Amino acid sequence: MRRHSLALRGLTIAVSFTALSAQAASLQEAASALGVSNLKSLEFSGSGHWYQFGQAPTPGAAWPQFDVSSYVAKLNFEAPSAQVSLARIQTIEPGRQRPTPTEQKLNWFVSGDKGWNVAPPQNSPPGTAPVATAQPATVEERTAEIWATPQGFIKAALANNAKSEASGVGVEVSFNAGAHRYVGQINANNQVEWVRTWIDSPVLGDTLVETKYKDYKDFGGVPFPAELTRVEGGYPVLHLNIASVKPNPGVDIAVPENVASFKPTPTVNAEKLAEGVYWLTGGTHHSVAIEQKDHVVLVEAPLNEDRSLALIAKLAEIAPNKPVKYVVNSHVHFDHSGGLRTFVDAGATVVTHKLDKPYYEKAWAAPHTLRPDRLSQSKKAAKFETYDDKHVLSDGVRSIEIHRIAGNGHSDELALVYLPTEKILVEADAYTPTAKEAPPPKTVNPYSVNLYENIQKLKLDVTQIAGLHGPRIVTLADLRTAIGQPTLAQ
Repeated sequence: MRRHSLALRGLTIAVSFTALSAQAASLQEAASALGVSNLKSLEFSGSGHWYQFGQAPTPGAAWPQFDVSSYVAKLNFEAPSAQVSLARIQTIEPGRQRPTPTEQKLNWFVSGDKGWNVAPPQNSPPGTAPVATAQPATVEERTAEIWATPQGFIKAALANNAKSEASGVGVEVSFNAGAHRYVGQINANNQVEWVRTWIDSPVLGDTLVETKYKDYKDFGGVPFPAELTRVEGGYPVLHLNIASVKPNPGVDIAVPENVASFKPTPTVNAEKLAEGVYWLTGGTHHSVAIEQKDHVVLVEAPLNEDRSLALIAKLAEIAPNKPVKYVVNSHVHFDHSGGLRTFVDAGATVVTHKLDKPYYEKAWAAPHTLRPDRLSQSKKAAKFETYDDKHVLSDGVRSIEIHRIAGNGHSDELALVYLPTEKILVEADAYTPTAKEAPPPKTVNPYSVNLYENIQKLKLDVTQIAGLHGPRIVTLADLRTAIGQPTLAQ
């Protein structure tokens, strides 16, 4: 018996041609209408909008929009692998102050179980050669985007013994590919109207991703929608007007050696800033641990559970026998809140702005079946301490002040942490220090100007700034230089 195989996220599924005859006629007809059997790869391009998932400027709002002048997706259905290249520039919302938009050219890749980006290193001078950077957390979503295309969905449905049911004037097709479920609608014209699947988010849990298609056209012999819209977490993440489609282009994506050998094991380094105060680095996002008499206060639990477990292990080394009683969250953006659930499970109280509490309570009630974390298993209730403009954590010896950074365009509830005795300020995203030898930025970031204005308004005496991004501890003078005001007195 002749057989062929289709790889779905590293899982190779053998499908017999005789088994395909058991599929619903409409699925087979859609495969014929969309030219699936002769399609091994696909390229489509267009323009429109891209939206930054998990980065809403206020909890519960839509993801911020970018204008996309060029979007090119190259898909290899057999590997499976994909490359997406796009040029984007942020759309400034009315009434919100953001950095001056500059065009960003991005290249995103996935092949099998490896995901990576190719770009010049962050903050590198113009002309710096691009490098590949492993992005293991992107594999699930980028792979899902391959099988959510109309032709990709039909291929995956045929390969996974899909179930077809009448739905209105069309047919609803559903199947499981490994841990992931896909559901799609085929209309009376044998066109895929929408595809739904679910991927994991450390904050939102099992997250619905729905891609809708409309206005099918013939692109050089390939039927393909002229418009697509993708919604993730309740809001759009992509809207494209398709300009061209190419069947069977050469899509041979090799995994870079450094990506192939990359081991996503979190590393946490501890730098002592003062007695009982540690800057915890080792990745893209940092934290600060502050000891009080019988417990630890952790500022920031970023990224995901793996990072939080590594933080917990490091805290046991530097502050043995002191549990984490509080975890202070700077703002709701998912890269800064993705590890909170692990500390909730460990018994910590989340200290966050009052706008964040209802958002977290709703989000954390969602199922986490795709990637169960500790909280989904223990089902512990989250404890919160919230504030409006200011909150103080004191054990009678050391005071920790939390202040909302008023008027910051990055996020409406962005907060800083200040240690008055040690004169240390902790902040995220308002100011990202650069390497010591790097030149000052060419344009002033209004987030950093706003941070400095808040420091002045609050009369904070700052000698060290521990950014939750960036390569080094800096001073207030460094912040003044970054905003183009190096001679200002505090």
